[in-house]
Amino acid sequence: MDKDKINDVISIIDRMDIKDKLRLAIRMSESNYTNLKYNKPEMYKRFNNRLKEIDEDYKTTIINYSKYPIITFAMAKIMEISKEDQNQIALYLFNVLNS
Repeated sequence: MDKDKINDVISIIDRMDIKDKLRLAIRMSESNYTNLKYNKPEMYKRFNNRLKEIDEDYKTTIINYSKYPIITFAMAKIMEISKEDQNQIALYLFNVLNS
């Protein structure tokens, strides 16, 4: 467990607005490179629906993650760490979004 890497990602998440947090949660849920213990299709569905409620553009377009470098950077950091640490970050992100 690398606390510095986890804290770096959490710091990035804390600076994101709600839309970017939801985009990151969606990206983590749909990625084959994250090893989450959680029900990825269910999490994707939940965050996808929530983002559709608050972002009009999201309803009509496909997400082009190259327009969101902070999400790409966060995902790169997440993919560098162990499965257990990825799950800690996912749990933190999901709790932030559900509060």
